[in-house]
Amino acid sequence: MRTATRHRLDAAWQALRLWLGATVLPAQCALCGIGCPQVLCPPCRAQYLGQIRPRCRQCANPLDDVAILCGRCLRQRPAYDATITAFDYVAPVDQLLLQLKFGARLALAPLLAELLHVAIQQQPEWEAPQLLCPVPLGPARLAERGFNQALEIARPLARLLDVALQPRLALRVRETRAQSGVAPQERQANLAHAFAIAPEHAPLLQGCHVGIVDDVMSSGHTVNALAAACKSEGAARVSILVVARTPPR
Repeated sequence: MRTATRHRLDAAWQALRLWLGATVLPAQCALCGIGCPQVLCPPCRAQYLGQIRPRCRQCANPLDDVAILCGRCLRQRPAYDATITAFDYVAPVDQLLLQLKFGARLALAPLLAELLHVAIQQQPEWEAPQLLCPVPLGPARLAERGFNQALEIARPLARLLDVALQPRLALRVRETRAQSGVAPQERQANLAHAFAIAPEHAPLLQGCHVGIVDDVMSSGHTVNALAAACKSEGAARVSILVVARTPPR
């Protein structure tokens, strides 16, 4: 009985925590902490965000020149066709994603979607996808966290782009270790056969341009595995829409 009561209390606290994160607007800037009616104060936005830098069109890694593709994508093309990111995953702006993902500060999701939308609008050859697919979490990870940060970002982004959102298009059919805790040489194997397309939604992919939405892209193995699953079901093009890109080390 005590165990059941504790589980109910834990569930109630989790629900309250998510409600507060989703509905209560912050009274201070998420980066510098200054009193601010917006989620992000204008000086922080101007200093840390909005700068345009040369990037590989396929994987969005930073480039030193105006080359279209980086050397890695020239040597081995990934399953996806293009990547757009809002900023590099570096301090202090990485805190925006950390607060969302691990602090359940869901009020940050619309801001991150807006920043990604701005980056998309800056792409001169942007081709809008026909649908958006957030990277799914496995059941255990979703139960632990209580929400999927990729879906929370994809919802407002779909409205900004006026593109259909398909939150149940892809399934994570195999629980995997968090990529951040996996050695670089093991990350591709960690994602092998991790994703599948829901059979009832597979017809949507025939000849379709899919936009895969995620919070952070590091090695790219996660989005590559999901892009390969989409193309195996007939997708013609896959674009990765990711809030932040981890610079190569």
